[in-house]
Parts: sequence; C-alpha cells; structure tokens
Amino acid sequence: MDHKETPPHSNKVELVASTGDIIQRLDDTDDALQGYFETAQWTADGTALLTSSSSNLISGYIIPEDLLSPTASRPLELTPQASIQLPEPSNVLAGAPYFRLAEPWTQQLLVSSRDHPIQLFYLASPSPSPSSSPSPASSYPLTQARSETFLTATALVWPSPGTHFIAGSRNLLARFDVTRTGEEPVLRVKTIPSERHISKGGGVGMRGTISSLAAQPPDANFASLVAAGTWTRWVGLYDFAQAGGSWAATWSVASAANEEACIGGDGITQAIWSPCGRYLLLGERKSTGVLVYDVRVTGKLLGWLAGREALGNQRISCDVFPGQGGSEEGGFEVWSGTTNGAVKMWEGVGTREGAHEPAWSWDAARQSTVGSTCVHQSGTVVATCSGSWEFPDDDGDNEPSSQDSSDSEESEESEESEESDGSSDISRSASPWMRRRNKESSLKIWSISNNSEETGP
Repeated sequence: MDHKETPPHSNKVELVASTGDIIQRLDDTDDALQGYFETAQWTADGTALLTSSSSNLISGYIIPEDLLSPTASRPLELTPQASIQLPEPSNVLAGAPYFRLAEPWTQQLLVSSRDHPIQLFYLASPSPSPSSSPSPASSYPLTQARSETFLTATALVWPSPGTHFIAGSRNLLARFDVTRTGEEPVLRVKTIPSERHISKGGGVGMRGTISSLAAQPPDANFASLVAAGTWTRWVGLYDFAQAGGSWAATWSVASAANEEACIGGDGITQAIWSPCGRYLLLGERKSTGVLVYDVRVTGKLLGWLAGREALGNQRISCDVFPGQGGSEEGGFEVWSGTTNGAVKMWEGVGTREGAHEPAWSWDAARQSTVGSTCVHQSGTVVATCSGSWEFPDDDGDNEPSSQDSSDSEESEESEESEESDGSSDISRSASPWMRRRNKESSLKIWSISNNSEETGP
C-alpha cells in the first residue's frame, strides 16, 4: 500500500483507505492482462464501491466500518468482496438504484459486453468454484430489428425506482423492463428517422453511437428527461415518461466547445445532471474543460469548467454535489480527475457564465489518469480510481498513453464510417500495443474536511 502520498491540501483532504498500487503486486504475470481501474461508482446506499477494470473485471468493495474512526490506522486496506469476470470488453456498468447491503436480493448490477445480451448479476451471488465468476441472473437481448445480431449497449442508465433501465446503441435508445428477463426492450426510440435514408436522418435528430446516458434526479422540479451524448459530439434530450419516449431537443456541442469555450473535444464521454436537474454537464475526450448547459434554454451554452485536462481517449468521469446550504442560488460542486493525476473541484457551478476556474485540487495519483471521481452522498468522503497504459519505445523510454482499451473501437469512429472497427490501424500498430504495460493503478477513498479556508488550485 502507498503510505507516502500526501495531498498538498492536507487541511482539506486525507487518504483514509486504498487498495495500494495493484500493479506493484504483480509477480511474473502479465500486467497488461491484470489491467487497471477504469471506473468506480458508489452503490445507491453508499456502503460499497463498484469498479470495472481494463481486464474486464467487475469488483465490489464494501467500505470499512471504521473508515473515519480517529483511532484507525490510515490508510485502511481495501479488498474486493466480490468479483465478476466478463467474457468480452465492456465500459458499461450500472448499479441498482435500490441497492442495499443488508438485503442481498437488491445487490444487483447491469453490464453490457460486446456480442452478448445485457446481463444482470447479483454481487453477492456465490460462484460455482473459487476460480470462476457467478453466472448472470437475467439477460436482456438487444438485437437488430431485422436480424438476430446482437447490438452492443454502449451506454446504460438505471434510474429510480429501478423498474426499467435504458440502453443506448448506434442511432438507438431502448427501454427495458427489469422484470421481463430474456425479452427484447419494451420501447425502441430511433435517434434519427431512418438509417437507410441517403442523408442518414435528413438533418433530423442526431446520428451516432450513444456514448453516455444520464437521467434527471428523481426529485428535480422538471420533466423526467434522459440526456444522451454521442461520439459524434451531439446530445439529445428524451422524455421517457411520455408514451413512445418523446424527443425533446438535440444539438451539437462542436461549435460551443471549439469556438466559444475553446476547450476542444472529440466525442462525449459523460453526460451528468446537476443535483437540481436544471443544468446539464457534458465532458468530452481530448478536451480541457466541461461544458455547462441550462436546459431551460436548449442548446445555449451557459459556461464551462476550465482546467479539466482530459487529453486522451480515456474516459474521465466527474461527479456533482449540492453546494453549501443546499440552495440553487449557491450553485453546486463538480469534482473531476485529470490525465495528470490531479483531482479538481469547482464551486458555485451554475451561478456564472463563461469560464469557471477550479477552487482547489490535490494530487490523487502519482503518474496515471484519474478515471473516476465520485462523491459519497454524505459529502464527507470522495473515492477515486486511477490507471492507464504506457508504451515503451525502442530506446527503452516510456511513452505515456491515456487510450482506454474499452473505448478503442469508438476512437476509430468517424462521421463518414461509424461501422469501421479500426482493424487496419490495429494491425499496423500491433507490436507496440502488445508491448503496452500498466502505469500505477489504485482505488482510494479520501476524507474531505469541512474547513472552508481558501486554497488555490
């Protein structure tokens, strides 16, 4: 475990639990096969963390009861209580909105792997043997309308109360009933009128593979909208509370990101709503910021969070938390990792237009990307996971990379040919790809102080 890492703002942040660097624990095994942490998310009750790794491994970590005990030896060691080895790559993981540690039947999660149905697992389900993973409890096929070919669910959202979930694929949103195991979706919503049209929708709707889905908070004083982002830099709002999943709005973020905010971007990797449900945040790969929209004025950019370095293809997920006092007038907080290993926090988001600089930051990883930053519902702790590849060159030096293995196919997607799988590029670069190795990777939990003392980023 890493006992040497001390954040610069020790009056605000303290490392209280960690897996340590999982790469350092490897013996003679291939660290590329071991994989690194890609994503982390809190369960609905805040008692556990769900993680996914580049080696297609899903893990569950129950939080120690003495996490914040003043007498505990810091940092506490985090070990997985359950693991699920997926058969194919996946970057899609959604925990049940009714997850409760005290009730094993609620400990459910959804995953999507290529060439497989969407699968539901029980985290507490026993495995047939110590070396095997538990079998899925339910499956939900998503196939092409005129064939039995599986469509890959490239995004999932499982909103409260949990009776239905929504999956995104290429030019398609699908709504499933959780109780109808083995059945196709109860509703399909095309994001363009027809894929067979010569102009791919004729300028109506949005064309592209759905890369991110987000549902408005259940207590928001607005319609229950679902936001869908695409690799082609479009976002759409859909109301699944209406019959047929009515379309509300679509717009492109390219002009706002490239010309107004000047933060760049190459495909939406995350859509996330503010706690009040009024603002929509959109993060892209190869970008230096996060776009902020007020959905009351569709398609008009309110501002952007500056200094959020997401300079590679790897997904970097941020999280939101209500501002001090819980009033909308005070805005809300945004927490995000970066490609340089730092975590940054923005305060008062939604209260100003234009560029919004971070309030403060700390170093959460020594030399790798912080892929996920998630704030506990109590607001007292923050979980981060880090990890990325590096490619040694012929001279023995290391060439860093933030390419996410699970996003490699989407990285090759273009406006002209979304069907391309990048096989020619992979064959040309097979040698360096096979020589890749993992950089430092860990899952950490940080205690956040209520000290309001101003500290620069």
